[in-house]
Amino acid sequence: MAYYRNLQEYIAALERAGLLYRVTRPINKDTEMHPLVRWQFRGLDEEQRRAFLFENIHDAKGRKYDIPVLIGGLAGSQQIYALGLNCKEEEVEAIWSRALDKPLPPALAGRGSVQEVVYQGDDLTRVGGLYKLPVPISTPGFDNAPYFTAGCWITKDPETGVRNMGVYRAQVKGATKTGVMWGSLKHSAMHWEKCNKKGVPLEAAIVVGGPPSITYAAVQPVPVGVDEVALAGALGGEPLEVVKCKTVDLDVPAEADIVIEGRFRTDYLEPDGPFGEAHGYVDPGDLNALFEVTAITHRKNPVYVSMLSQLTPSESSKIKQAAYETLALKHLQKTVGPAVLRVALYEDLLNRQVAVVQMDKAKPEVKWKALEALLPSRIIHKIIVAVDRDIDPHDPMSLFWAIANRSQPHRDMRIVPNRPLPWNPIRYVADGEHYDVTDSTLLIDATLKADFPPVALPAREYMEAARKIWDELGLPKLTPRPPWHGYSLGLWSEELVQQANNAVAGEHERNAEYSRARGFNVPKGTDFVEQKKKYLAKELDEFLKRPDKSGKR
Repeated sequence: MAYYRNLQEYIAALERAGLLYRVTRPINKDTEMHPLVRWQFRGLDEEQRRAFLFENIHDAKGRKYDIPVLIGGLAGSQQIYALGLNCKEEEVEAIWSRALDKPLPPALAGRGSVQEVVYQGDDLTRVGGLYKLPVPISTPGFDNAPYFTAGCWITKDPETGVRNMGVYRAQVKGATKTGVMWGSLKHSAMHWEKCNKKGVPLEAAIVVGGPPSITYAAVQPVPVGVDEVALAGALGGEPLEVVKCKTVDLDVPAEADIVIEGRFRTDYLEPDGPFGEAHGYVDPGDLNALFEVTAITHRKNPVYVSMLSQLTPSESSKIKQAAYETLALKHLQKTVGPAVLRVALYEDLLNRQVAVVQMDKAKPEVKWKALEALLPSRIIHKIIVAVDRDIDPHDPMSLFWAIANRSQPHRDMRIVPNRPLPWNPIRYVADGEHYDVTDSTLLIDATLKADFPPVALPAREYMEAARKIWDELGLPKLTPRPPWHGYSLGLWSEELVQQANNAVAGEHERNAEYSRARGFNVPKGTDFVEQKKKYLAKELDEFLKRPDKSGKR
């Protein structure tokens, strides 16, 4: 796998693949930029989405910028995300699995492109500090400022020296000041608490741009102690080169586009927000730390990267999905076993509201163990469902079909109460006037509890033959949705297979002999329903006694 050394190489790859729009007309970063890209998430199918590179940018006051902005370039679609890893879409899970198993520690370099231009001290004030950067407003009409949305924040544990890198939104509050949004579970917030106890500031650096693997690693909820910079190297295929910052004791990727160095005050907090959030509502704001900028460094020709978040689907939800699924799958296979085949998280539902666990045949207690094993996850799940191998866990209608036809609510559903709500101000109005800040999770076993008759669709060979005719007729392009052909679910005999073969061979009269051979006379006053029950019970009993009852096609 070839490695993108920098963002410029990756942008060239996007363009070669036909996945990039260059926008050269003037664009207002405060009112037009994010709304323009947003339209493809509200009005196009995923395969039609593209990355946008804005090259002629101004703000609401007419100020012009010489730094382009890339939006949708990290995860505008699964195809774009896979290109960011320089792999095929079906290879993403394997790459994430290998990276999680074997991170590659970074290599310290003497210099890097990210420090070709350095502003600190009086120079930082002279160029306008953060106002030099074309930071967009994400939700015009509701957000209170431009926000960094793809900034990868690097901090260190003041006691252990262990590094953390995470993507957190940051409100621009002045030429040298930003806020930051840390939830209660964020590792950088833990670093802040330790520095607060020591009475010292927390050093930090915001990394913007660079090889896509940096941001892919930074957004994932890996355990404390896992170095996301090493994870980014493993995703990219070789160790990341890092350089020492100019004003703080931190290492940052040498080929990043922009780095903002500074310190968090640990003796002071102030409100941050409002900001449109991924749960689909505007977060009214919260109390957070204040970051004070000490230096800005960048390449000679940097690109500013912004990520589309807010209501899903979005770039933010897509960038999380593949890794979240891989993390969950590895956890379940380790704790439950090989019966767990796949885990699907629904992008439109925030990647963490619904989790679907696809399983091979297993004992009931194993299925419930798999459902319950996701409860301690840092990702809060509202609904967790177990389905069979034949159900596509990513297809919502397949999921609901399994729930409706393979589960009984009184027997196969359990509610786990007193679950924590995610930490943000919206939690306080989640239940209206009751202000109940606890959540609950619904567990559903939507797997087959016994053999079933076949799925009622034409067998695969007939559907495939019909599709060839469809294409010959020049009919509209098909996008098959599962299930698109019939298949046995165990309750089907070789005798019934033969009857079906007779029918398609034009010999269906032969099957009438089967019916006549099993018919019988009934006396007057017969209870019709009781006769049907007896017949079906007898047929099922005979079927289950047969040595070969698979009836597979």
